[in-house]
Amino acid sequence: QAEDGIRDCLLSRGLGDVYKRQLLNGYPVQTTVEGNELVTKDGRSIDINEAQHLPPTQPSKIICVHLNYESRVKEYITKLPPAPTYFHKPITALNSHNGDIVRPERCKWLNYEGEIAIVIGRNCRNISPDEAKDYIAGYTVANDYGLHDFRDTDAGSMLRVKGSDTLCPVGPGLVTGWDFHNKGIRTIVNGKVMQDANTNEMEWDMNYLVADIARNITLEPGDLLLSGTPANSRPVNPGDIVEVEVEGLGKLSNRIVHGATPIRDDVGAQPSSSEEVVSTAMGGDWEFRGKRAAGGQGAKFYKSSLNKK
Repeated sequence: QAEDGIRDCLLSRGLGDVYKRQLLNGYPVQTTVEGNELVTKDGRSIDINEAQHLPPTQPSKIICVHLNYESRVKEYITKLPPAPTYFHKPITALNSHNGDIVRPERCKWLNYEGEIAIVIGRNCRNISPDEAKDYIAGYTVANDYGLHDFRDTDAGSMLRVKGSDTLCPVGPGLVTGWDFHNKGIRTIVNGKVMQDANTNEMEWDMNYLVADIARNITLEPGDLLLSGTPANSRPVNPGDIVEVEVEGLGKLSNRIVHGATPIRDDVGAQPSSSEEVVSTAMGGDWEFRGKRAAGGQGAKFYKSSLNKK
């Protein structure tokens, strides 16, 4: 059923068609937007304000690019690598529009990262960037949350930093026929604009990213590729409302909540507030930014152009 829904999106190729997934009578359904209603294939409708949203796709994998926006590179006083580098979020991190984002007990460095997600429409392997658009079903809004408390041990893989439960909300819908050039992207926290950028900042565009990954990883219908975040990712706290708004794609909204179950302290690496954690979470607001490079085993992933003092 998931592949059928994505195939419908790919075949429609309508400019600005919006597809969403909701729970209707306890069953997941795909809908299209008609005014203030969401309408199923068989004609049933749901008021858009009363819908229980699901992620617009069911991916087999979620792949994310590290640095891609010029403003973020400048903020960290670093340089782009010669080609994109990536990390992976497990599908158990997947969340939806209006879903709660859990900051676990004993953790405090949870950052938002407003992004655009590419949704794959059909099996994709060994294609050129020029061919990539024919394999993209559409796009949706994403927030690539990071739990930086685990950055000391997972800076390379980003597994627990970016892959903890609930940390990949996407939605509210999948939009077909969307041109990714020169589009605004903003992240808003409690009504205040925190990130404000344009896709023209991206070093590598959507087609390039798809073709790059598909050289040796088969992408399947519904798979998600998150395309990077601009400057000014910052920590958020329980009770905060975080919205990511992308021109032509809509607005993704989530609430930060406190996770009552603490991270266990009898096994594994523990949450940290090391210099590496704090410097990454605070971005350009880190007190030593521009004065010296941060220390820590993950520093090489944001290698500074400054010499350590």
